[in-house]
Amino acid sequence: MSILTIENMNHSFGDRILFSNVSFNLYKEEHVGLIGANGEGKSTFMKIITNQLLPDGGTIQWNKKYTIGYMDQLVDLKEGVSTIDFLREAFIHLYNMEDKINDLYNSLGNMNTEEMDKALNKIAKIQEMLDKSDFYSIDSKIHATANGLGFKELLEKEVSTLSCGQRIKILLAKLLLEKPDILLLDEPTNHLDEEHIEWLKGYLINYENAFILISHDNSFINSVVNVIYHLEHKELTRYEGNYDYFVKLYEIRKQQRLIEYKEQQTEIKKLEDYIRKNKVRASTAKQAKAREKKLNKIERIEIKKDIIKPYFNFISVTMPENIIFETQNLIIGYDKPLSKPLNLKMKRGQKIAITGANGLGKTTLLKSLLGLLEPISGDITLSEYTKIGYFQQEMAEDNTAQVLYDMWDGFPQMTVTEVRKSLAQCGLTRQHIDSTVDILSGGEQAKLRLCKLINKPSNILVLDEPINHLDIHAKDELRRALKEYEGSIILVCHEPEFYNDIVTEVWNCEEWVV
Repeated sequence: MSILTIENMNHSFGDRILFSNVSFNLYKEEHVGLIGANGEGKSTFMKIITNQLLPDGGTIQWNKKYTIGYMDQLVDLKEGVSTIDFLREAFIHLYNMEDKINDLYNSLGNMNTEEMDKALNKIAKIQEMLDKSDFYSIDSKIHATANGLGFKELLEKEVSTLSCGQRIKILLAKLLLEKPDILLLDEPTNHLDEEHIEWLKGYLINYENAFILISHDNSFINSVVNVIYHLEHKELTRYEGNYDYFVKLYEIRKQQRLIEYKEQQTEIKKLEDYIRKNKVRASTAKQAKAREKKLNKIERIEIKKDIIKPYFNFISVTMPENIIFETQNLIIGYDKPLSKPLNLKMKRGQKIAITGANGLGKTTLLKSLLGLLEPISGDITLSEYTKIGYFQQEMAEDNTAQVLYDMWDGFPQMTVTEVRKSLAQCGLTRQHIDSTVDILSGGEQAKLRLCKLINKPSNILVLDEPINHLDIHAKDELRRALKEYEGSIILVCHEPEFYNDIVTEVWNCEEWVV
């Protein structure tokens, strides 16, 4: 029996159709990977099945026997609540059972013998349920999950004070601790480093229940799923197997369809030629009419256009000095130090990856080097000849400006045609360009920011998690462009397979922590 059944679902944003008569089924213990290019509608699909959006048509039916867990990033994290208390809410039903036991114990003195026997039996049953649920190991489970996702040091902090990345980790941890029958995960690895991605990978591989996962980390998704749903051209296609199997079968089906299309076109041409030559002759008009009926009954095979792939080409300018920056006893941080005194030096032509767990100061270091954040102490000498291109990790995109004008404002010397062409080269369609920034997907917003970056001449690129939200086509193209970039690069990234063939060296910030 299906846990989730979707039939003939349609949905649009304005004149942009995302789903056309889509069907979908989720069965018990299935680990589903929902994949597709940026902007195809994956996150919208999640919002529809969690009732945050209403579809334009079709039916969506959940089996009411199963519990659903979705990581709501807009949940209110109240002031005065510690992280560990927030995570304990995942077990609220067990704490309610404990309260029931305590209430019964407090009432025993006012009961007669018969009532007392019933109450003690009830207490015994509830206690058995608590024992089976490992109630007295709740804090151990919380600590293990916090350690696995890399935020054990945050357990006593107030949730309202957490950063965006920390908040997402906490919400993910709560969802995993709740152990629903169905997990709905939208890019859960975005704020995790390599070690904690591996922990989550192991967790999901062994997860006994069903889940639907959106991720652009193909290695990750390949390891944890057993079913792929591919969203392309407003349609969902099911493939039973992992990501590698999907890639092979998708290509085979694509080639088969092309062969069938060519054969059908040959048949159509023959029929059309026969009809044209013979429909006016009295002797062959009947046969021509029969062939015309046959032609009209043919279900035409359509070869759909490939997804538009972006093209990035960074404009590099000469860096006349050999030293880009140098630090003397630099200590970075906000209220307290995050690093030991750092004596770092970057030379012209170096391409450096900065790695290490979240919260150790990678972004803080970048902001300090760029002069966006005052260090706690020490000095930074930055060459006056640097022309910096900076890609921030996350940006608040409650921007209601039209994409065209948002780009044009930064490059007023361009013509409108040049602006449109540049945006299109970065993988944004006419519909994207004419829409507002705030309705773009995370991947589309990243492409807009990259478009601004590639049109700004630079001799050093400072990139803070640039591949978050990017689909496989954009990631591959960005990797190619960075390999060919003639300037220097500082790159924060948690995917070695992305940066290994780009960088000349790796700085591990875990060696710098206090």
